[in-house]
Amino acid sequence: MRDTGKEDGNDGYPGDDATVDLAGALRRWRDRLDPATAGLPAGRVRRAPGLRRQELAQLAGMSVDYVIRLEQGRASSPSPQILTALARALRLSEPERRHLFLLAGRPAPATDRVPSHLTPGVQRMLDRMRATPVGVYDAAWTLTAWNRMYAALHGDPSGCTERERNVLWRHFTGRGDRVTHTREQQARFETAAVADLRSAAARYPADRPLRTLIADLRRAGDRFARLWDSQAVGAHTMDTKTVHHPDVGPLVLDCDVLDAPGSDLHVVIHTAAPGTDAADKLSLLAVAGTRAMT
Repeated sequence: MRDTGKEDGNDGYPGDDATVDLAGALRRWRDRLDPATAGLPAGRVRRAPGLRRQELAQLAGMSVDYVIRLEQGRASSPSPQILTALARALRLSEPERRHLFLLAGRPAPATDRVPSHLTPGVQRMLDRMRATPVGVYDAAWTLTAWNRMYAALHGDPSGCTERERNVLWRHFTGRGDRVTHTREQQARFETAAVADLRSAAARYPADRPLRTLIADLRRAGDRFARLWDSQAVGAHTMDTKTVHHPDVGPLVLDCDVLDAPGSDLHVVIHTAAPGTDAADKLSLLAVAGTRAMT
């Protein structure tokens, strides 16, 4: 596609003050975002800085026509889902994300809910760690973002519901999973994960989905209920687990949990010791990709 460099104006479509302000903000945020930072391959020399509209649409999972309408001030009241997708694609900071919602005439994201917004730094980590499986979880241990290697290792979670992507729900209700633990590993994981969930409940007492998750887990089995009632403390920071991949077989991996500052997100990084069978299998997954391996 030829880049004319003329797509940044409002193309003569007047709108009310709110839609014009939203349109201008979207164009400015798109102009400042380097394609390489967004994880896009380097292409031909560009006449204009930033992302093309087509690239923003691709990253946000929406049509190019809708992006054009937004930037021309012809689309009013975009949904919270659209705004969330745009904020993530544009790598907006939390204050910028709140400003985006206000410009669109939507209530700013509630601060009493478990946040799932990716900070620009976490997004860059996902973009750049292409040979390492990385998953990003919110404070309640629901998977919110992942890279291609994570999908290759664990299976593509994009078709799962939010509840199905919650680690504690899958674990304590016996949902199908590729991960197994030794008895000692399982005890450590369960104690630490439940303690993390209790801490999240204390920080976000008004989060209704979180309260519902806890109530459902208590009803689902005695093991979770006993751990919850024991008031055990701890933090899920690292462990070793075995992932059983349907094509390459079992991989014994180290899992390190990093807490992203200022975001309440858990970044889980899977690695294998150099020279091990698991390291060779990870390399194979990196070459084969998600299509062949899932």
